[in-house]
Amino acid sequence: MFHIAKEKEILEGNITDIYFNRTLKILEEKDIECKVKAEFVAKSLPEGWKWGVLTGLEEVINILKQLPVKVRAMKEGTVFYKDQPVLEIEGNYQDLCVYETAILGILCQATGIATKSARYKKLAGERLVMSFGARRMHPAIAPMIERSAYIGGCDGVSVAKSGEVIGEDPMGTIPHALVLCIGSTVDAIKAFDEVIGPQINRVALIDTFNDEKFECLNVAEAMGKKLHAIRFDTPSSRRGDFCNILKEARWELDLRGFEHIKFFVSGGIQEDDIQHLNSLVDGYGIGTSISNAPVVDFSMDIVELEGEPIAKRGKCSGAKKVLRCSECHKDIILPLEKEQESCKCSGRYKNLLYPFVDNRKVLQDIPSPKEIREYVLEQIKQVVD
Repeated sequence: MFHIAKEKEILEGNITDIYFNRTLKILEEKDIECKVKAEFVAKSLPEGWKWGVLTGLEEVINILKQLPVKVRAMKEGTVFYKDQPVLEIEGNYQDLCVYETAILGILCQATGIATKSARYKKLAGERLVMSFGARRMHPAIAPMIERSAYIGGCDGVSVAKSGEVIGEDPMGTIPHALVLCIGSTVDAIKAFDEVIGPQINRVALIDTFNDEKFECLNVAEAMGKKLHAIRFDTPSSRRGDFCNILKEARWELDLRGFEHIKFFVSGGIQEDDIQHLNSLVDGYGIGTSISNAPVVDFSMDIVELEGEPIAKRGKCSGAKKVLRCSECHKDIILPLEKEQESCKCSGRYKNLLYPFVDNRKVLQDIPSPKEIREYVLEQIKQVVD
């Protein structure tokens, strides 16, 4: 047994905070029906982030398409800002109330992971960013974690099942365990070369036994042109000045004609490390920092009741539209019925909230993870931290 919810339990509304069950019972007993519009908004973003990447919408639509509701939402992968509604549900409150917990859980975690991934990819530029963090979370949600990381900008994922979900081959090098079992780094990469098909890049992990600089030379001389890259996973307790380790290794390899060998780094890499390492590194393996990314704290709030604007304190009532200028990329939020065609810069506004569900009918196709990722990468070129 694993302590996880089954899909059927989520779809039936059993994964809900108990007060929603009690609320539903009271409304049914009192014969009260409430037609509402409810919006999902993040009033703030974690760690001082200026923007987020909406993720998890596909799973949310899979819940909502079984209900007699209307849904407007930003497309999956859309860059959004605090205070912007990213999702709106219109319908009888009794039909949707028990799903609030599950919907928020999906959006909050997936969006946090995708946003963190996008931040790393934006910092790394054209360098490879790989998701290595599945081992830090429950295996049942590894595909969700790595799908979100990939959508956000990671170039690859490490788990076999996650590769199936995103439609890409998973990425990986060799573990320390293989080096330990075989007895040396050189013998381990040679064994990899003998057994694993040539379509997989040969990447040597070189910090198991010996000094990184000398182990780099050992594997380079043993593998020659076959060696695609070297991965530095030096533990923090032995790392010292990591940049100097990389500089020394690069110097010695280049001096001997091994300029083709790329450098990958992993092991506790943080956002602040990227700017210092970019000039020396061709790729990053990011684990815990992405998989354990802070959640984006969305909330669901009623903003209309029986067609009239209403909201709790601290919320702006009424249905809204979020408009983004096609030229300067600035956003404005307006009441749903108010028109605004052009921006001050003369660019045209585009409404970011699209009809997605209408009484159990899905109105929009969900693109593939690859297409969503391309959409994200195009947008984050425009954002400023």
